[in-house]
Amino acid sequence: MKYSQLLGCIAVIALAASCYLPWSIIADKNILITGLSAPGTVYGKPGLMHFVLGFLLILFFLIPKIWAKRINVFIAAINFAWCVRNYILLSTCFMGECPKLKYGIFIEILLSFVVLIMTFIPDLKSLEKKK
Repeated sequence: MKYSQLLGCIAVIALAASCYLPWSIIADKNILITGLSAPGTVYGKPGLMHFVLGFLLILFFLIPKIWAKRINVFIAAINFAWCVRNYILLSTCFMGECPKLKYGIFIEILLSFVVLIMTFIPDLKSLEKKK
């Protein structure tokens, strides 16, 4: 696909922006959890890993080499696995308190999946012509 690398970069930037959206709320304690803020919980900053992996993803999206595209698939798979981990962590009931999921976590899942798909379909014909 001709624009898969550009769409992948845009999806990574949108994924980083989704870390600022509300992911979950614990109503009993009145705690709002975002990707970068989880006060009063043991969750830490679950979206911070998306920034680190997102930097690497954009870097390898922009490098026009086949080895970079192959590494990018691996990094996107780790990013998607981290997204699934965040979903499981933030949706699990703990000691009788069940968090209510917000729209940010679903946007995170969608964008992580889009990034993974965009790494599968680079324009390899244009890479082969540059050799």
